[in-house]
Amino acid sequence: MRRIWMVPALSAALLLTSSASPAPPAAAGPGSEYTLLLEGAAMTLDASPKLMNGTMMVPLRNLAEAAGAEVEWNHKEQSVTAVKGDTSVKLTIGSTSAVRNGSPWTLGAAPVLEGSRTFVPLRFFSEAFGYIVKWDGIRKQVTIDSDAGLLPVVGSYDNLKKLVNESMTEGPVPAGAAEKSISADSAASGATAARAPSSAGPDYSGTNVQAEGVDEADIVKTDGDYLYQVNANRVFIARASGELKLSSTIELGGEFQPRELYVDGNRLLVLGTSFAEPMDVPAPNAKKMIMPIRSGTTKVLVYDTADKTKPVLSREVELEGNYLSSRKVGSSVYLIANRFLDLYSIQQEQGEQPAPLFHDSAVSSQWESVGYDRIRYFPDSVKNSYLMVAGFDLDRPDQKADVQSYLGSGQNVYASTDHLYVAVSPYGGPVRILPMVKRPAGSTPASPSAEQPPVPEQTTSLYKFRLDQGSLRFAGTGKVPGSVLNQFSMDERDGYFRIATTKGDMWAQGEQISKNNVYVLDESLTVTGKLESLAPGERIYSVRFLGNRAYMVTFRKVDPLFAIDLSDPQSPKVLGSLKIPGYSDYLHPYDETHLIGFGKDTIETAVENPFPGQESTQAFYQGMKLAMFDVSDVAHPVELFKEAIGNRGTDSELLHNHKALLFSKEKNLMAFPVTVAKINPKQTPNQPAGFPAYGEFAYQGAYVYGIDLQKGFTLKGKITHLTEEDIAKAGQGGGEWNKYINRILYSGTNLYTFSPSEIRSNDMGSLQPNGSLKLPAAAMPETGIPID
Repeated sequence: MRRIWMVPALSAALLLTSSASPAPPAAAGPGSEYTLLLEGAAMTLDASPKLMNGTMMVPLRNLAEAAGAEVEWNHKEQSVTAVKGDTSVKLTIGSTSAVRNGSPWTLGAAPVLEGSRTFVPLRFFSEAFGYIVKWDGIRKQVTIDSDAGLLPVVGSYDNLKKLVNESMTEGPVPAGAAEKSISADSAASGATAARAPSSAGPDYSGTNVQAEGVDEADIVKTDGDYLYQVNANRVFIARASGELKLSSTIELGGEFQPRELYVDGNRLLVLGTSFAEPMDVPAPNAKKMIMPIRSGTTKVLVYDTADKTKPVLSREVELEGNYLSSRKVGSSVYLIANRFLDLYSIQQEQGEQPAPLFHDSAVSSQWESVGYDRIRYFPDSVKNSYLMVAGFDLDRPDQKADVQSYLGSGQNVYASTDHLYVAVSPYGGPVRILPMVKRPAGSTPASPSAEQPPVPEQTTSLYKFRLDQGSLRFAGTGKVPGSVLNQFSMDERDGYFRIATTKGDMWAQGEQISKNNVYVLDESLTVTGKLESLAPGERIYSVRFLGNRAYMVTFRKVDPLFAIDLSDPQSPKVLGSLKIPGYSDYLHPYDETHLIGFGKDTIETAVENPFPGQESTQAFYQGMKLAMFDVSDVAHPVELFKEAIGNRGTDSELLHNHKALLFSKEKNLMAFPVTVAKINPKQTPNQPAGFPAYGEFAYQGAYVYGIDLQKGFTLKGKITHLTEEDIAKAGQGGGEWNKYINRILYSGTNLYTFSPSEIRSNDMGSLQPNGSLKLPAAAMPETGIPID
């Protein structure tokens, strides 16, 4: 027997919006302790909600009426199917497996049947039909909103000009700013991108990523059998299993500059920047306009690589704007770009500029305008660019990419499997203002504190998006004091967003001095708890959120490592700290009670200071430093092991980009590229007195370590693509950049190192070389001259 409920799009009682006078919060059902608000109005259920396995369950009939869905009950299968427009959801009583638009979903709790009522997960059912659900655990309140009412629309070009002119006094935000790499949600062993080792293929490494289940693009990838590398304006596909051999080369020409890759089964995604010739595009007034493509667009090329010797281009997705970042969750890909606004032309009335444009070859060969009636803006934010966000599902190749545009910009991006956050910090980071004090010749310099210029207001704006099978829905905005360092300054757990910031100037005096903070925000991005004024006079160098704790490294002369308790979202607190020389630019979890820090060692030395009463010592970085921190006694963290590499001038991409690290606790393996500088005993120092000397170039390659809790760091060996002659001829500068190793991966029992000129294979146990693939030099655009 089947029963069909035909319900209107929204009942009159549920059509109240925030613009109307909302009813006061009321219980969601008889005797309920929870409040449900739909579009700002209190929602009454015919039965009280239930919490099952942390999932709120509500009567299906009430949700179906609110969503405007047609519901069909199948008595034989004990299942319900809800349909609205193009969305279909099927749930089965007693099963945590659901189906949405043909795709399987796992529920937090199974639907239950009590009498004549069916209870279903509120969040899953509501979000399946396009609503944004936010849980306030402190007030025990659920809000359900459509994203359409969350932000105002620009509407017209005239209104765009008005908004831009109004915001010109707010100060600039770099519209073309790239996402900051680290210089600074897997709680146990860190996260690596999804990989699929099985009995049918070799075990292999994924990209070192921040959040479990969220892949990040990189310049190299492997699927276990093949290696993929961005190399100048080409992409190489090489066979890893068996003989190391080049399978194919994708030549991308001079107009497209590849930057990063994703691999998804037999699909290869190449992300980069396009500098094509200007082209005619449709304008709002139906006339033709010229789009200056040479300013750069963000472009994704999707290749079918079922035949690795003949990759076939199957799709192009392109956005106006500078590439900021991307993420991949399952088969869904999400892009973020900043599209510059020509503010001068707008102010000088030099004709209407085209609205932001995009192109998706899956549906058309033409460019399409987002349209001012679809562009939204963030009130109280600087409006000198467009923030472009796009998503598409690789498993739905015929479905048009979901492209949205917002008047604003982005700098740092964090993503969980459910949400994507874009953070914008004015001035690009913690402010450092050095005093400029004029004084008569021969007079005594005054203290800078009296004439310290004011520190500009520092507030980080946060934009939250719901990720949903290749589509994005705006889910909220918020603000916190201070500036964000990088993506690792942000995290999401159990419905709360956590963020670490630095506010002030580390060289200032008094109230303007830098302070470091941690804020906890609820699903509406409202601050629920805060911990402020950590380590005055220092700034954040690295942060890592792990479970209900955060670990923060600040630095000025020494490295305080703070362990912070976040278990109570209303009251973050410091559990313990450790002060040691040096600092960590990146923190990586070894296990639940141990962290690995990668950074620089430091020494403190006396220097001449022209300001009486000011500091007469300063910390100078030295060589690279590895540290193992034991936080099992969280009140008293301990530096368990440490390792030094080289002298002043030694550097590694790992200190700026977490993707350069290869780590496997199970394999007792850690590797990363490093450029080593060493002090020449015969070198005559040319630094001022008290300043330590820089070392000369000595080596570049991969350092391969064993790592455990008994011996700490054990250097197993080094791998370089430089010959002894290359090193001998290098001098102080290094030279032979095309032979510098920048990534290390493993597949099966082989360790692979990558440089622009070579892919080399070494046995993972002995590190003995067992294969090499010399790569052809890239040709200069339009000349055909090889790039050495």
